[in-house]
Amino acid sequence: MKEITYTEMKALPENSYVLIDVRDEGLTAYGMIPGAVNIYIEDLENSPLLAEIPKEKKLIFYCEIGRRTREMEETEPYLEGRDCYSLAEGYVGFVRSGISSDTDKEEKRKKAEESLQKKFHKRLFSPFAKACKTYRLIEEGDHIAVCISGGKDSMLMAKLFQEIKRHRQVDFELTFLVMDPGYNKENRALIESNAEALGIPVTIFESTIFDTVDVIEKSPCYLCARMRRGYLYSRAKALGCNKIALGHHYDDVIETILMGMLHGGQIQTMMPKLHSTNFEGMELIRPMYLVREADICAWRDYNDLHFLQCACHFTDTCTTCHEDGTTSSKRLETKKLIAELKKTNPFVESNIFRSVENVHLDTVIEYKKDGVRHNFLDEY
Repeated sequence: MKEITYTEMKALPENSYVLIDVRDEGLTAYGMIPGAVNIYIEDLENSPLLAEIPKEKKLIFYCEIGRRTREMEETEPYLEGRDCYSLAEGYVGFVRSGISSDTDKEEKRKKAEESLQKKFHKRLFSPFAKACKTYRLIEEGDHIAVCISGGKDSMLMAKLFQEIKRHRQVDFELTFLVMDPGYNKENRALIESNAEALGIPVTIFESTIFDTVDVIEKSPCYLCARMRRGYLYSRAKALGCNKIALGHHYDDVIETILMGMLHGGQIQTMMPKLHSTNFEGMELIRPMYLVREADICAWRDYNDLHFLQCACHFTDTCTTCHEDGTTSSKRLETKKLIAELKKTNPFVESNIFRSVENVHLDTVIEYKKDGVRHNFLDEY
């Protein structure tokens, strides 16, 4: 399919084309190009929305980085007689086009920081600071590696760390750490552009994790996550850090609790901090533990920021472009389930969160402690 750049598209008369986002909801939830309509690529052939678009209008398709739409065949019957294009570099290209000049970057940085100090102070900074205090995540003399993946959560976490350090209540150091496990060039460039625009001085190091997991058929994302954490611990320790910070938020916590019950047959939670078992003296902390995802999204949208859901090189194959047609993860299903339950029970989220704070061992059949299983009959 013919390619067209974002700049070339914007030069066209506005009513001469229709922009079509072919990504699935796992990616479109993280943002779409303004004015685009969403038709998942697997649904294009039978889409009534596509059929209603006048034949004289150009169809400009985009995915995450432009690969999938570039490979679409214009000879498909449902595209016959249409003037079709693939948007070069896809959604990532659009995002990068919005932060091109130094002036743009300085304005974005100032607006993002002012919004944390004023408009979003109560919704973002306060729960961040509360988690840090409640769970004693930041202590005197700490050197924290703030791990940035390129998504909205870790980028906001970096800005919140900068803000809390500005208050100078505790003396600690920060290193903003980005690992490149084999990103494609578009995704790495986007991470670098966003970090520069937000005034986050990142330290980037490279690994070959993606090459390793590329040949894994079963649960490559699980293996990738475990390996990434090990590399982050190792590099952080080498840089003199004693803690690594990850950007998991409140919604991640409650989804993990429910997923454990529904899919793992166990009750467990995502802890606010953990001692590393393989790197002596290192801890993992989650300072976004009490921050709601909806508030993160509101901050992102207010500041017109655009991030990737996942910056790995599977981004163009793991959701929008999945070869086996899989479009929905267990976490996305769980997120939808919680949203549905909330319609009739507005307290369902806080109840799930508090459930692991109110465990009554007298009513538990069995539990594990340090890997040892205990049964209620042991002391009955």
